[in-house]
Amino acid sequence: MNNFCFVFLPLQKFLFMSNIYLGYHFTIEPKELGSEILVAELGEKAFESFTETENGISAFVKKDLWDENILDDIYILQSEEFKIEYTIEEIDQVNWNEEWEKNFEPIDVDGKCHVRAPFHEKTDAEFDIVIEPKMSFGTGHHETTHMMIQHLLEMDVKGLKTLDMGCGTAILAILAEMKGAEPIDAIDIDNWCYLNSIENAERNNCKHISVYEGDAALLAGKKYDLIIANINRNILLNDMQAYVDSLNPKGIILFSGFYEEDIPFIDASCTEKGLTYVKKLQRNNWVSLKYVN
Repeated sequence: MNNFCFVFLPLQKFLFMSNIYLGYHFTIEPKELGSEILVAELGEKAFESFTETENGISAFVKKDLWDENILDDIYILQSEEFKIEYTIEEIDQVNWNEEWEKNFEPIDVDGKCHVRAPFHEKTDAEFDIVIEPKMSFGTGHHETTHMMIQHLLEMDVKGLKTLDMGCGTAILAILAEMKGAEPIDAIDIDNWCYLNSIENAERNNCKHISVYEGDAALLAGKKYDLIIANINRNILLNDMQAYVDSLNPKGIILFSGFYEEDIPFIDASCTEKGLTYVKKLQRNNWVSLKYVN
């Protein structure tokens, strides 16, 4: 997973497009993890844009690319772990550029870090990050990304070899470079995130970020001073040993992507593998934890 927030539309490809679309409006319980999985699966189909809603997501597909079996092999719809319902509507004459601009608001984190799209005006924030997220995650709106930014703002990361695992839009990797971290590896299993991270790193004139498509298997033999992992509880627990094996002595790990009630599971795994708890941040029921080796 990536930094959870949905970003809506691939601007370069759909800068101003009028066409007939079908909109699928999904209600999802539990929303956060279910939405992430559903978007990933729909992204393998002809669906080309997504918006986050109060109770789930909306997904859009061109009518001439649609067929009645388009959802037949979407695994999460058959899963008993999630309750998902949907409605469908036909949408005519969609201006994707207008929709994207309408739905994306700039983010200010503690007055120090400003995350914005290219069409927003620059502010005098110390760290000004410009992203054009497309169909990937991590705009900074979600609580977990916001907390990870807060962690980085508090830290001296100059010269630290850094990993941004589940990088999404590469916001955290970009901020780490702006604060002096180098070199930086940004990894995501999702192809859209991989491509978008490359673009966003270039857009912010980053020189020390290398982006890779894949999972924790890519960490074999690598070592880092700082690991940033904003994913979800199950993946973090599954890959914890790989993170610990990749952490240099006195290295730092920042975790997020899970709820307060998940802390005992994360902490038990970290403690068992020799990590020491340092700090917790919390926004609503989401948490972010800092550990050292």
